[in-house]
Amino acid sequence: MKKIPFNTPYITGKEIGYIVEAIGALSLSGDGLFTKRCQSFFEQKYGFGKCLLTTSCTDALEMAAILFDIQPGDEVIMPSFTFVSTANAFVLRGAKIVFADSEENSPNIDPTKIEALITPKTKAIVVVHYGGVACEMDEIMDVAKRHSLFVVEDAAQAIDAYYKGRPLGSIGHLAAFSFHSTKNIISGEGGMLVINDSRFLERSEIIRDKGTNRGRFSRGEVDKYEWTDVGSSFLPSDIIAAFLYAQLEQIKEIQTNRKTAWIQYWDGLKPLSDAGFFQCFSIASHKQHNANLFYIVTQNEEERSGLVSALHENGIASAFHYLSLHKSPFYATHHDGRNLPNADTFSGRLLRLPFFSAIKPEQIERVIAQIKLFYSTS
Repeated sequence: MKKIPFNTPYITGKEIGYIVEAIGALSLSGDGLFTKRCQSFFEQKYGFGKCLLTTSCTDALEMAAILFDIQPGDEVIMPSFTFVSTANAFVLRGAKIVFADSEENSPNIDPTKIEALITPKTKAIVVVHYGGVACEMDEIMDVAKRHSLFVVEDAAQAIDAYYKGRPLGSIGHLAAFSFHSTKNIISGEGGMLVINDSRFLERSEIIRDKGTNRGRFSRGEVDKYEWTDVGSSFLPSDIIAAFLYAQLEQIKEIQTNRKTAWIQYWDGLKPLSDAGFFQCFSIASHKQHNANLFYIVTQNEEERSGLVSALHENGIASAFHYLSLHKSPFYATHHDGRNLPNADTFSGRLLRLPFFSAIKPEQIERVIAQIKLFYSTS
């Protein structure tokens, strides 16, 4: 029986042609023809502030840390249940990470727990829209405003997702997206920084291009190409952007396919969830998710391991996700000792099922059937 992979990158068919076009135009380095097309696409479709493609979402987050002028000893609040890049970007600047717990019914940061963590050293809040499902942004932005804090949306998984009709990535001062091959829209590797606060516009371009004013120089705005700030080489090749643009042209079709697949999983597994075998969490109506992934939450870690093994034995790949960062070997000794039970619950019990843009209905049915069989015989 043919194996069902956890993820398979989706190819639209136009990627190679656009890459050839970029080569023919000698548009190979950063900020070329396709980079500009991609950035304009996001700005026009989602109403984002200035968009800058980066080599990864990690780089976009590192740029955010620089733009927020994070200094050693500054504190940054973020969820413990997230990928290491969310924290690393700020640790590299010397920040102390103050981890917040997840919501009880969502891996997202619990907005009711944030305010108690704020101290005079707090500089920023980082929110992560897990699985393309929005955090409670109105509450979070209200807390940030009252305490004069910056907010960055880690929207790595959240392209084409919405909160109360607003695109995720358009609400915080800054936002970071990923185009890794596991995401809805891909370029292999790749990311983007969104600048929604005009205070960061000019500096963001400089930081992205090795701390130089090359952008302004190339536009004739200054007469010297100089080193003017800290920075690094965060901008991607235009060949990567050419691949990405082919994906963006088909975002509507890609999203339609993914949402259809997500609904099939939901319809097939919700009865088992309702019966108490595991949990599938409903998504509030004011959060329009993007079908980035599908997960269930088992009763305990042992059960999850058994289900992973059962699926694997039948040629179905699955994966659990993040381990709580407050318990990580690197940062455990820096954590303040608070228990974060919801983050630990998701670390120990969340299981991601096969999900990708070209997944077939019969593949989903096979996964559902194996899960049903596991619970009927365990």
